[in-house]
Amino acid sequence: MSEHVELITGAIEVPVYNRQGQSVGTISVDAKEFGGKISPRLLHEAVVMYQANLREGNHHTLRRGEVSGSSKKIFRQKGTGNARAGTKRTNKRRGGGTAKGPKPRDYEYHLPKKAIKIATRMAILAKLRDKETIVIDELSMTAPKTKEIASLLKTLNVTKCLIGTNGTDTNVYKSARNIEGVKVLPATELNSHAVLGKKHLVLTKAALEALRHPKPLKAGE
Repeated sequence: MSEHVELITGAIEVPVYNRQGQSVGTISVDAKEFGGKISPRLLHEAVVMYQANLREGNHHTLRRGEVSGSSKKIFRQKGTGNARAGTKRTNKRRGGGTAKGPKPRDYEYHLPKKAIKIATRMAILAKLRDKETIVIDELSMTAPKTKEIASLLKTLNVTKCLIGTNGTDTNVYKSARNIEGVKVLPATELNSHAVLGKKHLVLTKAALEALRHPKPLKAGE
């Protein structure tokens, strides 16, 4: 069966707001700038990869050779009228070891870098298509101001969101890090898991321009 790929064509109008949450116009984004198509299968594979890489893998169960207790046979094999029984450590008995239980392991794996980059742009395109993207014309500040960011998001009726900035903006990060459901990332560090994991994508105008014209991967990357 062939994979279903959704084609997105034409221009998408994205609303633009100022720092007070007032509408100041729209930006027209051509779907082709973000690939023009959405592959649910690739998005799924990318998100599962990120989730797997976040797993600590420190689960640990004790096997029969690791639990405490005598290794002596409970009673003789024949003549008691009971079913055959071995050591107290067997997984058949309470307090015994676990048969084939999980042990610490590394779940990390990686898709090709090109596939990860395409999946990220597909995730952004999906947010654009679903009208879940908001652009802020300018968000830089001289010092962290959590109250200002919280007030802006409340005015925009946005709760769980990912804020994308153009480069690392320490003041914006410190202003939003204590707001529940809000995450801040530079535009160059956006990924499909982070984008799809939040209801809304909030971008500064400079971040959107950086995403529309990304730097190509170098040979060997």
